[in-house]
Amino acid sequence: MEDDVVKKMVLALLGCLCMALAACGKAEEYGEDMYEVYYLSNSATKVEMHPHEMEADTVEGQVEELLTCLSTNPVKLEYQAPLCMGFDILDRKLEDGKVQIDVSAAYQGLPVTTQVLIRAAIVRTLTQIEGISMVLMTVEGNPLYDNNGRVVSWMGASQFIDNDGNEINTYELARIRLYFAGESGTELISTYREKRYSTNLSLERFVVEELIAGPGEQAQGRYPSINPNTKILSVMTRDGVCYVNLDDNFLTVVNNVSTDVSVYSIVNSLIELSNVNKVQILVNGEVPSSFTATSFERNLDIVVTVDK
Repeated sequence: MEDDVVKKMVLALLGCLCMALAACGKAEEYGEDMYEVYYLSNSATKVEMHPHEMEADTVEGQVEELLTCLSTNPVKLEYQAPLCMGFDILDRKLEDGKVQIDVSAAYQGLPVTTQVLIRAAIVRTLTQIEGISMVLMTVEGNPLYDNNGRVVSWMGASQFIDNDGNEINTYELARIRLYFAGESGTELISTYREKRYSTNLSLERFVVEELIAGPGEQAQGRYPSINPNTKILSVMTRDGVCYVNLDDNFLTVVNNVSTDVSVYSIVNSLIELSNVNKVQILVNGEVPSSFTATSFERNLDIVVTVDK
């Protein structure tokens, strides 16, 4: 899956340099007073580190100075400050080497991947300060929850992984319900799967990727519902409708699986997600003429239960 996340490869030397920066927390080549401030791309898919010469000489002053940087858009117009994206900082506290930041509810209205990158940018920036090890974000005095309904607790720099020196990625454990084909190829059987996924990808794309990967040996009685050669061109959700664009390998069914089973394998699995109500499946950007509808709702009539 990581191959889908990484947008480009960099030279090994640059990669080693970026890892060194992440390890030491500062761009040492600039001197002791230089820090790296993380900004988000306008597409909210990656971050870029910009050097900043620290003026404050106390921990409290350095926290405030870096928060100001994180709230000020950089000169490069293709990047934006993570604290300048439509939500406000309502309060901040510094105690025992930990920084707590309370933000307005507008933060939770941002896309999940944007929220994660904002958290990563804040944490990786502030924990460069000597003596600052953890950051906590709350929303209007209440706990912050991730897209799986779990509380986001104290965060450290090691929680976020550098991909190519420009992108920050983190992984979350997802428990999803997937629908695979039964032995006859005319019915669907559900199974639960727990797996860590990159939050630089949408949960919807992760679901489709796992369906294409197949049920695996542990899911006894379940069989592939989608041609494993199928390539994902795009997956996006808007107004409750998830648009899944696949290449034409999807139309070549595997084994004795019917087209309906392949279609509703995707539809039923995606509608298990709270933000999806309907699914539209495209092949090379168009609705196949063989489809009976342009968008699909959940179909439990072809779902059967098994003991395992």
